[in-house]
Amino acid sequence: MSLYDELRQKHSRFIYHGYEFRREQDCTRLEFHFSIDEYHFRPVWTFPSEYSSLEIDRELADRIAFSLGMAELVSYWKCACPPVVEVRCGGLSDWQKQWWKKLYFNGLGEFFYRNGITPDFDSFITIEAPAEQPLSHRVNALSGILVPIGGGKDSVVTLELLKKADLDISAYIINPRKATLGCAEAAGITPDRIIAPKRTIDKQLLELNRLGYLNGHTPFSAVVAFSAELFACMNGLKYIALSNESSANEAYVEGTSINHQYSKSTEFERDFREYCESSFGGYSRCPEYFSLLRPWSEWQIAREFVKYPQYFGIFQSCNLGSKNDTWCCNCAKCLYVYILLAAFLDDEILVRIFGCNMLQKPELSEMLDGLILDGEDKPFECVGTKDEVRLSLEMAWQRRKSDPPTLLRRWRELFPEYSPVSLDKFFDNDNFLPEKLKYLLGEINEH
Repeated sequence: MSLYDELRQKHSRFIYHGYEFRREQDCTRLEFHFSIDEYHFRPVWTFPSEYSSLEIDRELADRIAFSLGMAELVSYWKCACPPVVEVRCGGLSDWQKQWWKKLYFNGLGEFFYRNGITPDFDSFITIEAPAEQPLSHRVNALSGILVPIGGGKDSVVTLELLKKADLDISAYIINPRKATLGCAEAAGITPDRIIAPKRTIDKQLLELNRLGYLNGHTPFSAVVAFSAELFACMNGLKYIALSNESSANEAYVEGTSINHQYSKSTEFERDFREYCESSFGGYSRCPEYFSLLRPWSEWQIAREFVKYPQYFGIFQSCNLGSKNDTWCCNCAKCLYVYILLAAFLDDEILVRIFGCNMLQKPELSEMLDGLILDGEDKPFECVGTKDEVRLSLEMAWQRRKSDPPTLLRRWRELFPEYSPVSLDKFFDNDNFLPEKLKYLLGEINEH
C-alpha cells in the first residue's frame, strides 16, 4: 500500500472549523482552525489595521476571509490527503465545491507527480458544506490599485508601467523582507501605501512533515489572490494588478498538464474572476483581479526590466536565498533569471547582481538541459518557456561568442544551428486587462 493510500485510510476527514478576526494590542489577527483527527492547525495572518474600526463592507470581507481559509487549507490537507473535507464555518454551492476541487486538483499537480500519486478527479476529495447564503445587494465606491510585490523583476515592471498611468498605487507584501520593501521604496511607494501582513504557518504541519507525512508544492498564488482580495476590500481599492505573464501557462512535464505555476496561469485567473463575480458580488462591489503582464512573455518582461537599473541591487527572486535576500546561484531559478538578463546585460553588471558568473558553472549543465531540451522536464521553479530560454541563450551567445563561458559553449553544442523564435511583438490576447491600461504594454493583435 502506498503512503498516500495508507494516510487516507488512517485519516478519513479534514475539518475546516472556523476563522476569527481578533484584536491584539496594536494589530489584528485573522486565525483559521483546521484539523485532521487529533492534529489541529491554526495558521494566522497578522496585520496592523484595527479591523473593527475600518469603514469597509464587512459582509464581503467576512465572505472573502472564509474563502481565504479554503485556499489556505490545502497546505494542511496535503499532508495526509483525507478523502473528505468538512466545512463547518461557511456555505458552498455545488458550483463552488467543484471550483475548489478543480483548484486543489490542478494546483497540486506537481505535488501528486513528485510523490508518485495518480489521483482520480472525481474521488480524490469530497467537499461537504451547508448551502451558501446569498450576499445582500450592494455597490461599493472603490478607487486605487493594489500591486502584490514578491521581490522579483516582474512586479518591478508592473510598478513602473503603472506609474506611467498616474494611478494611486498601494503595494501588497506578504511577510515583508529587504528585497520586497526595497522594490516598493525604489518605486516611490511611501510606507503608508504599503499593506504588509504577516502570514504564519502552524508548526504542527512542519512536525508532521518531519514524521514522514506527505509534503510538496501547493497553489500558493491562490492564497495571494484571496488575501489580496481581502486586503484590497479592507482598504477600498478598485483593482489588484498581478504580474503573471503568458509564459506561466506552459506545462512542466511533457504530455501532461502539470504546471508548477498553475495558480499563476490564465486558466486560474479566469476561474478566480468568475469566483469573484459569483461569490463576492462582482466588480461593482469587490476589487477587480487581473494580471497586467499577461499579454507578455517573460523575455519581454526582462527586456523591459533592464531599463530600470535602480532595481539591480535590490530585486531578488531566489527561493533558497529569500530569507537573507541573496541569490544562491545554484538553483534553476537563479540560472533562469541570469540567462534572461544575460541576453541584455554584460557579465560585469550580472556579477554585481548575482555575485558570480553563473554561465561559468558546469555543474549547472543538467539544469540548463531542463530549461531548453525537448523531452526533459522543466525544473519545478517559476521559469518561462523553453523558447524564451533558447532565445535568451542565443542573444547571450552573440554578446559573448568571442570568449564564450562554459554553459554557452554547451548551448552551442546542443543547438549548433538555431533560428530563434521572434518574441519582439508577442501579445497574448487572452487576458483581462482593463481596456484603459492596455496601451501600457503596446497592444498588438498579431503574434
